[in-house]
Amino acid sequence: MSNMPDTGPSPIPVLCRACEARHRGICGALHPAQLSRLARTAIRRECPSGSNLASAGSPVTSHANILSGVVKLTKLMPDGRQQVVGLQFAPDFLGRPFAEVSDVTAEAAGTVRLCIFQREELEEMAVESPGLSRRLHAQALRELDDARDWMLTLGKKSASERVASVLLLIGTHIDPEAEGCSPSFELPLRRSDIADFLGLTIETVSRQITALRRRGIIAVDRNRLITVLDLQGLESAAGG
Repeated sequence: MSNMPDTGPSPIPVLCRACEARHRGICGALHPAQLSRLARTAIRRECPSGSNLASAGSPVTSHANILSGVVKLTKLMPDGRQQVVGLQFAPDFLGRPFAEVSDVTAEAAGTVRLCIFQREELEEMAVESPGLSRRLHAQALRELDDARDWMLTLGKKSASERVASVLLLIGTHIDPEAEGCSPSFELPLRRSDIADFLGLTIETVSRQITALRRRGIIAVDRNRLITVLDLQGLESAAGG
């Protein structure tokens, strides 16, 4: 990446200069000329809660950087039941390069801001740029590690540990500018989504959140706003 400052005359595109994901996301691997090339077809979009961002089995025509918000990844079982299989946060890359069709459905959990790229352009650049290719590869490996960690959560942790774990996961990732767990955050998922993600019932999720509140570990306002009162207690409750 060039050492030129982002203020004043600069080869870095205007679209990219104030981008929250440019340094921490995949675009951090691109030099200014490559950023300019990508920015020519990039589109910024704000998607309201519940927006469908990709559908399982549909052709992949674009990829995106998540600039803010949370994306819920789901799969549909043959009998019509939905399973939440993952969450993505800023500055994650949404999509799987070189895949012809999407293997999951991606939905905005709350308002989500995206920077969307055409598939062909990004994949050509991934072939040409070893740095970009390494960033994409690193994210894929990180997602694999996260999936393995979540298998442990679902397979070995108790219901109370699972609920504490998902609160810690969201709190740690929902604000990319925060160091560690955010002291206060709004849950981007409904209780039913959390239940799907954790393999629990809605009633169990609600009971465990209430238990954490009664223990003075969290405070809950308007059913969605979580304030972490005792981070060490939350980490301990998550089995950490």
